[in-house]
Amino acid sequence: MLYSVSATPAGPLTIVVDGDGAVLASGFTASLEELSLFVEVGASRQVGDVGDAQKAARSYLDGDVHAIDDVVVRQRPGGEFLTHAWDVLRTVPAGAPVTYSEFAVLSGRPPAIRAAAQACARNAAALFVPCHRVLRTDGTLGGFRWGLPVKRWLLDHEASVA
Repeated sequence: MLYSVSATPAGPLTIVVDGDGAVLASGFTASLEELSLFVEVGASRQVGDVGDAQKAARSYLDGDVHAIDDVVVRQRPGGEFLTHAWDVLRTVPAGAPVTYSEFAVLSGRPPAIRAAAQACARNAAALFVPCHRVLRTDGTLGGFRWGLPVKRWLLDHEASVA
C-alpha cells in the first residue's frame, strides 16, 4: 500500500491506495494512524503522489468536482447494505446534497435512516465516496469524521462550481 499527504484548502488530505491504485481509505488528516480504523496501515509506504486518485483530488480542488467520480474505491467489506449505500453515495451529485432520509430512500431502505447514517460514519474513503453530501433533515450539517468545518468547505466548494 502507498499513501500520500497533501495540503488542501480544507486541511491535509491523506489518500491510501492499493498496488493497483484503488483508494482503500482517505481522510482530511495528516495522520495515517487516523485511517487505521479503516485499513491496516502498518505496511504502507509514503510517497509524494499516489497516481490517479491524487490527480483526481487535485482536479476536484481546482473546480472539477466530477473528477473524483470514476476513481476506483475498494473499501473493507461492511455488509451488503453498507456496500450498496457507499455505491449510492457516489451517485449524489456535487452541489445537490441530500438528507439522511433521502439517502435512505435512495439506498432502497426508506425506514433505515440510522443505517444510512452508519454508512456515512463508516465510510473509509472520504471525498471519493462523498458522505459529506448528506445533511440532517433540517438542512444542518450533522456529523463528519473530519470535522464540520471541512464538511462545510467541501459543500461550499461544490456549490460554487457545480
